[in-house]
Amino acid sequence: MQRINIAIDGYSGCGKSSTAKVVAARLGYTFIDSGAMYRAVTHYFQTHNIRLDDVGEVEKALGDIEIDFVFKSQSKQYETLLNKQNVEQVIRSMKISEDVSQVAAIKEVRAAMVRKQQKMGEEKGVVMDGRDIGSVVFPNAELKIFMKADSKVRAKRRQEELKAKGEEVPLVDIVRNFEDRDLRDTTRKESPLVQVADAVVMDTSNMAFEEQVQKVLNLAIGKINQKH
Repeated sequence: MQRINIAIDGYSGCGKSSTAKVVAARLGYTFIDSGAMYRAVTHYFQTHNIRLDDVGEVEKALGDIEIDFVFKSQSKQYETLLNKQNVEQVIRSMKISEDVSQVAAIKEVRAAMVRKQQKMGEEKGVVMDGRDIGSVVFPNAELKIFMKADSKVRAKRRQEELKAKGEEVPLVDIVRNFEDRDLRDTTRKESPLVQVADAVVMDTSNMAFEEQVQKVLNLAIGKINQKH
């Protein structure tokens, strides 16, 4: 059966990664969380005190960063490895969320991550989510999805996720974080978040998770069948 690449873009907290993980698993595809890649870089920069305005320092740090994804059969979850260390939990913290958009806006960071992402998708059969997947990373992806949702709905979902990990964050702080990130993501110079013309738009504000997954799966199967 012919394989395709699926690009899922959209705002933070719309369910992109969660949906992409399940879609990839059900299709037998590889899931790549581009957001986790930028979060891992942010974590490295934070822990190594990398100055974001020093291009030489940023480029040297990028040369020391290796990011991989491993699927854990026991938990049926993908986990992010930074230089062979599992950082899946720490990169989901609010501390990372507060800085990741700023790090992701750095030209040298985006260029390095896009090269890695495009390499990962060369063999097809990839589901990747992020901000610039359909516009920059996989402009020729057979299926492009653009997700959006109300900021308060997104904030409530994220608050529950953080609470489950033992992190208590006021809802107002999460709403503000999302709105700040939305603004930075859509106005940054390097690979801004845009809704490409051939993307299927999904507003997930009132969609159950399984409904999101099924819609993407149906669209993917339709595209796969078109290739035969």
